[in-house]
Amino acid sequence: MFIFASASKARLDLLNSIGIFPEKIVQTNIDETIFRNEHPVDYVTRVALEKNKNVEKADGDLVLSADTIISVGRRILTKPTDPQQARQFLDLMSGRRHKVMTSICVFSKGKYYQKVIKTTLKMKRLSVLEKERYLLSNEWQGKAGGYAIQGRAAYFFPFVSGSYTNIVGLPLTETIGLLVGLGYKLSSQTPKGNS
Repeated sequence: MFIFASASKARLDLLNSIGIFPEKIVQTNIDETIFRNEHPVDYVTRVALEKNKNVEKADGDLVLSADTIISVGRRILTKPTDPQQARQFLDLMSGRRHKVMTSICVFSKGKYYQKVIKTTLKMKRLSVLEKERYLLSNEWQGKAGGYAIQGRAAYFFPFVSGSYTNIVGLPLTETIGLLVGLGYKLSSQTPKGNS
Protein backbone atom coordinates (compact mmCIF):
# COMPACT_ATOMS: atom_id res chain seq x y z
CA MET A 1 0.00 0.00 0.00
CA PHE A 2 1.23 3.51 -0.82
CA ILE A 3 0.74 5.74 2.24
CA PHE A 4 1.22 9.50 2.21
CA ALA A 5 2.07 10.83 5.68
CA SER A 6 1.07 14.47 5.32
CA ALA A 7 -1.74 16.84 6.23
CA SER A 8 -0.64 19.26 3.50
CA LYS A 9 -3.25 19.84 0.81
CA ALA A 10 -0.60 21.55 -1.36
CA ARG A 11 1.61 18.43 -1.26
CA LEU A 12 -1.29 16.12 -2.07
CA ASP A 13 -2.39 18.41 -4.92
CA LEU A 14 1.16 18.30 -6.34
CA LEU A 15 1.18 14.48 -6.28
CA ASN A 16 -2.30 14.31 -7.79
CA SER A 17 -1.33 16.78 -10.53
CA ILE A 18 1.16 14.27 -11.91
CA GLY A 19 -1.15 11.28 -11.57
CA ILE A 20 -0.06 9.91 -8.20
CA PHE A 21 -2.91 9.07 -5.86
CA PRO A 22 -1.89 7.60 -2.48
CA GLU A 23 -4.07 4.74 -1.28
CA LYS A 24 -4.05 6.09 2.26
CA ILE A 25 -3.35 9.53 3.73
CA VAL A 26 -2.24 9.76 7.35
CA GLN A 27 -1.84 12.91 9.41
CA THR A 28 1.05 12.51 11.84
CA ASN A 29 1.38 14.18 15.20
CA ILE A 30 4.99 14.67 16.29
CA ASP A 31 6.97 17.15 18.35
CA GLU A 32 8.51 19.61 15.87
CA THR A 33 10.49 21.57 18.46
CA ILE A 34 13.75 22.98 17.10
CA PHE A 35 16.71 21.81 19.18
CA ARG A 36 19.19 24.39 20.43
CA ASN A 37 21.87 25.07 17.76
CA GLU A 38 20.21 22.58 15.37
CA HIS A 39 21.30 23.11 11.77
CA PRO A 40 18.42 23.62 9.29
CA VAL A 41 19.32 20.50 7.25
CA ASP A 42 19.49 18.38 10.42
CA TYR A 43 16.15 19.74 11.61
CA VAL A 44 14.20 19.17 8.39
CA THR A 45 15.73 15.69 7.99
CA ARG A 46 14.83 14.71 11.55
CA VAL A 47 11.24 15.95 11.31
CA ALA A 48 10.53 14.19 7.97
CA LEU A 49 11.94 10.95 9.40
CA GLU A 50 9.90 11.26 12.62
CA LYS A 51 6.72 11.84 10.59
CA ASN A 52 7.41 8.64 8.65
CA LYS A 53 8.23 6.62 11.77
CA ASN A 54 4.93 7.81 13.30
CA VAL A 55 2.93 5.86 10.68
CA GLU A 56 1.77 2.28 11.33
CA LYS A 57 3.20 0.12 8.57
CA ALA A 58 2.71 -3.41 7.24
CA ASP A 59 5.10 -5.49 5.18
CA GLY A 60 5.18 -4.18 1.64
CA ASP A 61 3.97 -0.67 2.50
CA LEU A 62 5.63 2.30 0.84
CA VAL A 63 5.35 5.43 3.02
CA LEU A 64 6.17 8.96 1.87
CA SER A 65 6.59 11.86 4.29
CA ALA A 66 8.11 15.31 3.93
CA ASP A 67 8.89 18.45 5.86
CA THR A 68 9.57 21.93 4.50
CA ILE A 69 11.26 24.85 6.21
CA ILE A 70 12.73 28.22 5.33
CA SER A 71 16.26 29.00 6.36
CA VAL A 72 17.72 32.48 6.58
CA GLY A 73 21.34 31.70 7.30
CA ARG A 74 21.16 29.20 10.16
CA ARG A 75 17.83 30.54 11.40
CA ILE A 76 14.94 28.13 10.85
CA LEU A 77 11.51 29.51 9.97
CA THR A 78 8.67 27.02 10.31
CA LYS A 79 4.95 27.86 10.13
CA PRO A 80 4.18 31.13 11.93
CA THR A 81 1.81 30.77 14.85
CA ASP A 82 0.22 34.22 14.61
CA PRO A 83 0.23 37.40 12.47
CA GLN A 84 2.99 38.98 14.57
CA GLN A 85 5.34 36.07 13.92
CA ALA A 86 4.39 36.06 10.22
CA ARG A 87 5.31 39.78 10.11
CA GLN A 88 8.67 39.04 11.79
CA PHE A 89 9.37 36.38 9.16
CA LEU A 90 8.51 38.77 6.30
CA ASP A 91 10.68 41.48 7.89
CA LEU A 92 13.59 39.04 8.14
CA MET A 93 13.31 37.86 4.51
CA SER A 94 12.48 41.22 2.93
CA GLY A 95 15.26 42.23 0.53
CA ARG A 96 17.29 39.10 1.31
CA ARG A 97 18.02 35.64 -0.02
CA HIS A 98 16.80 32.58 1.81
CA LYS A 99 16.52 28.86 1.19
CA VAL A 100 13.50 26.60 1.09
CA MET A 101 14.49 23.11 2.24
CA THR A 102 12.33 20.03 1.94
CA SER A 103 13.33 16.65 3.26
CA ILE A 104 11.53 13.78 1.58
CA CYS A 105 11.55 10.45 3.41
CA VAL A 106 10.40 7.14 1.96
CA PHE A 107 10.01 3.91 3.91
CA SER A 108 10.36 0.80 1.77
CA LYS A 109 11.24 -2.81 2.59
CA GLY A 110 12.21 -2.07 6.17
CA LYS A 111 14.48 0.91 5.45
CA TYR A 112 14.18 4.70 5.39
CA TYR A 113 15.53 6.68 2.44
CA GLN A 114 15.91 10.45 2.60
CA LYS A 115 16.89 13.34 0.43
CA VAL A 116 17.01 17.10 1.14
CA ILE A 117 16.27 19.50 -1.71
CA LYS A 118 17.20 23.19 -1.46
CA THR A 119 15.85 26.09 -3.49
CA THR A 120 17.29 29.60 -3.17
CA LEU A 121 15.03 32.64 -3.44
CA LYS A 122 15.42 36.36 -3.06
CA MET A 123 12.47 38.26 -1.71
CA LYS A 124 12.13 41.81 -2.97
CA ARG A 125 12.19 44.57 -0.39
CA LEU A 126 8.58 44.69 0.77
CA SER A 127 6.86 47.94 1.67
CA VAL A 128 4.86 48.24 4.88
CA LEU A 129 1.69 48.27 2.78
CA GLU A 130 2.66 45.07 0.93
CA LYS A 131 3.34 43.29 4.21
CA GLU A 132 0.08 44.47 5.78
CA ARG A 133 -1.93 43.53 2.70
CA TYR A 134 -0.39 40.06 2.67
CA LEU A 135 -0.90 39.50 6.39
CA LEU A 136 -4.57 40.54 6.12
CA SER A 137 -5.09 37.89 3.43
CA ASN A 138 -4.31 35.19 6.04
CA GLU A 139 -2.50 33.29 3.29
CA TRP A 140 0.52 33.03 5.61
CA GLN A 141 -1.31 30.53 7.83
CA GLY A 142 0.04 27.00 7.68
CA LYS A 143 2.92 27.94 5.36
CA ALA A 144 6.61 27.50 6.13
CA GLY A 145 8.11 30.97 6.46
CA GLY A 146 4.64 32.49 6.28
CA TYR A 147 4.20 32.70 2.51
CA ALA A 148 2.81 30.74 -0.42
CA ILE A 149 4.65 31.44 -3.68
CA GLN A 150 1.71 30.01 -5.63
CA GLY A 151 -0.59 32.67 -4.20
CA ARG A 152 -0.54 36.39 -3.44
CA ALA A 153 3.19 36.31 -2.67
CA ALA A 154 4.03 35.22 -6.24
CA TYR A 155 5.37 38.66 -7.16
CA PHE A 156 7.61 38.90 -4.06
CA PHE A 157 10.41 36.89 -5.67
CA PRO A 158 12.54 38.34 -8.50
CA PHE A 159 15.04 35.48 -8.13
CA VAL A 160 14.43 31.74 -7.77
CA SER A 161 17.08 29.07 -8.29
CA GLY A 162 16.04 25.43 -8.01
CA SER A 163 12.84 23.43 -7.81
CA TYR A 164 9.62 25.47 -7.92
CA THR A 165 7.56 22.55 -6.57
CA ASN A 166 9.97 22.38 -3.62
CA ILE A 167 8.81 25.89 -2.66
CA VAL A 168 5.18 24.76 -2.88
CA GLY A 169 5.99 21.85 -0.55
CA LEU A 170 7.17 18.77 -2.46
CA PRO A 171 10.02 18.62 -4.99
CA LEU A 172 8.33 16.40 -7.57
CA THR A 173 11.31 15.43 -9.73
CA GLU A 174 13.29 14.18 -6.74
CA THR A 175 10.25 12.60 -5.05
CA ILE A 176 9.29 10.62 -8.15
CA GLY A 177 12.92 9.61 -8.70
CA LEU A 178 13.13 8.24 -5.16
CA LEU A 179 9.75 6.47 -5.33
CA VAL A 180 10.41 4.86 -8.72
CA GLY A 181 13.93 3.89 -7.63
CA LEU A 182 12.36 2.01 -4.71
CA GLY A 183 9.90 0.14 -6.91
CA TYR A 184 6.84 2.39 -7.11
CA LYS A 185 5.06 1.81 -10.42
CA LEU A 186 3.73 4.91 -12.13
CA SER A 187 0.27 4.36 -13.58
CA SER A 188 -1.84 6.17 -16.14
CA GLN A 189 -5.00 5.33 -14.22
CA THR A 190 -6.96 7.81 -12.14
CA PRO A 191 -8.38 6.93 -8.73
CA LYS A 192 -11.89 5.51 -8.46
CA GLY A 193 -14.47 8.25 -8.72
CA ASN A 194 -12.35 10.47 -11.00
CA SER A 195 -12.71 10.60 -14.75
